[in-house]
Amino acid sequence: MKYRLGSAAIATALSLFSTAHAQQGDGTDVKITTNVFKPNKVQPTSDRIGQLKVPDGFKVQPFAKGLGNSRIIAVSDTGDVYVSRREEGDVLLLRDADGDGTADGAPIQVASRAQAHGLAIKDNRLYLVTVKEVFVADIKEDGTLGELKLIIGDLPDAGQHPNRVLAFGPDGMLYISVGSTCNACNESNAENATMLRATPDGKSRAIFASGLRNTIGFDWNRQTGELWGLDHGIDLLGDEVQPEELNRLEQGKQYGWPHVFGAGDIYPQSTPVGGLTKEQWRDQSEPMVIGYTAHAAPMQMKFYSGSAFPAEYQGDAFATMRGSWNRNPASGYEIVRIHFENGQPKSIEPFLTGFLSDGGKTHFARPVGLAVAKDGSLLMADDTNGVIYRVSHDGDGKKAAAAKAAPAKPMEEQAAKGVGVPLAKDRPETKTDKTLSVSSDAFASGGAIPQKHSEYADGVSPGIRWKAVKGAASYAIVMEDPDSHPIMPFVHWVAWNIPAGVTELPEGLQEQLRLMEPEGVMQGRNSSGTHGYFGPKPPVGDPAHHYHFQVLALDAVLDIPATSDRDAFLAAASGHVIGKGEHVGTYGQTVEPPKQ
Repeated sequence: MKYRLGSAAIATALSLFSTAHAQQGDGTDVKITTNVFKPNKVQPTSDRIGQLKVPDGFKVQPFAKGLGNSRIIAVSDTGDVYVSRREEGDVLLLRDADGDGTADGAPIQVASRAQAHGLAIKDNRLYLVTVKEVFVADIKEDGTLGELKLIIGDLPDAGQHPNRVLAFGPDGMLYISVGSTCNACNESNAENATMLRATPDGKSRAIFASGLRNTIGFDWNRQTGELWGLDHGIDLLGDEVQPEELNRLEQGKQYGWPHVFGAGDIYPQSTPVGGLTKEQWRDQSEPMVIGYTAHAAPMQMKFYSGSAFPAEYQGDAFATMRGSWNRNPASGYEIVRIHFENGQPKSIEPFLTGFLSDGGKTHFARPVGLAVAKDGSLLMADDTNGVIYRVSHDGDGKKAAAAKAAPAKPMEEQAAKGVGVPLAKDRPETKTDKTLSVSSDAFASGGAIPQKHSEYADGVSPGIRWKAVKGAASYAIVMEDPDSHPIMPFVHWVAWNIPAGVTELPEGLQEQLRLMEPEGVMQGRNSSGTHGYFGPKPPVGDPAHHYHFQVLALDAVLDIPATSDRDAFLAAASGHVIGKGEHVGTYGQTVEPPKQ
């Protein structure tokens, strides 16, 4: 089925697959030819499995069959294999006690939760993520699980990409990938299309990286400790567009979606909110490091950590490509090897192919789950015919050395930025002899902040006013909590380029990078990873925290991107501060909020 889209039809056709808020009448004229092509499913007969292709010295065999919608794989330190099944809503346990490369007997159901998907294992505990919840359970000696306990219950609602995945980083923190709700749109929930970083108990989390359409596959380089992820490209832009993206994921970085993709190409339909141009969005986004065939649909990704493969695979990663539905010929339906040299990716190339059959008209597997087994083989889950395949190496020659755990320092250093520093008003970047008066109708100086301004309730910003300072070209606000832990001070709000004629901000400002009212105000990244005001959210039972609303008068308008954080703002403001003042409020939460 082929669509040929002319200038008059492009917006209409794309809107069938996207809820983006397009700016009309901007002169866009794009012609796209795309395909909807879904190879027929056939059975995984021994003849078809025998036609699978892997490099010399490798072999492929079924590890387990008849598993249904098998999705994500996790392997424990003892070698137990866990696989989630989304459509069945459960987790299965498989064991290979005799070491013959096939599972012993029938699988055992060890957990049951609707939309069960991502799995992670840490300290002999299994973590399971559904669409909105994260559960944890102790792993018993026989591999079965203890009681599942809810630790997160408020992940964003699902949409086009409901399949959450999670993994523990070398820093001991839990990373959760939350896909977008759409093909390309401005999300209303800032946690969609992101990578989240959470404490293992689930009590606090922040957006680690954003602009990620659907990064199901991610892992840490065992040599460098850097986080790498494969992001799904935008659909319906043609057979060769958009490439699947390999990104180096870093705290606070934005990766383009929904307005920019690949090496910096601009998506024709969508429009950023707040009056930002697509060129500005591109300038503040990270381009992909390497691309792969469009629409191949990357899934689970793992750096090779075993010692059974040849030495040339040491330091490399593998990823499953589930396969396309809108490309002809079809792409994906394979495992790829991501070749790294000195910790940096050099190429992405097919490793296990042949699941497409009959000249590409049929398929007998759609690869999803991927894990390194205890014996160093690769295990791959097919969610179409319910087979787990095992890829092993029987050849001679030098073997890879078992990889050590990824170093924690790179992730810890990113998390430590801006932590343990003085409040903005006490830093040398804001030095000035001029004091300005700051007040709020919502709460008195030193008084309690109403609950509606907290994240436990409405989370709306309070109205703030200040006295004008002669010579000011702009004003800025930095709101910080010095009583927070472990992020101290916690940045709740950073906004700059408030026009010189404005000395008051109303209640309930938009939570986006750039404001339309007051025009041109930029709102940077706070400690939650969002943009705009993030209300008080101290732990329940803590003594009331102090929230410092600091207003700075500047003799300049700053030219820094909206993705800047407090430290980047202060660096740009240094030498331009001609007045400062603050208004302090307190907030404590004594009652546990209702469970989601």
